[in-house]
Amino acid sequence: MSKKNPHWGSTLDDFLHEEGIYDAAKAEAIMRVITWQLAEEMRKQGITKTQMAERLHTSRAQVDRILKAKGNVTIETLQRAAALVGRELRLELV
Repeated sequence: MSKKNPHWGSTLDDFLHEEGIYDAAKAEAIMRVITWQLAEEMRKQGITKTQMAERLHTSRAQVDRILKAKGNVTIETLQRAAALVGRELRLELV
């Protein structure tokens, strides 16, 4: 007989808390949403990664890292990138 899944009926948040990865998963999700929004705005405006790199005074490889939400991207970098596509990055404590 198979062992009953201890997470059956629990929420994803409950599972992530139990595994001790809730904060990391939430931070990753937020970063992915922000970078997806940035990529979508670039697409709408016809801005290439090369053009974005030039505007940010960085390399295309760094723009790739930003858009893939990989590495340690600073809030300052995200704010600059958002401003370059006419958007504003908002952070708040709730």
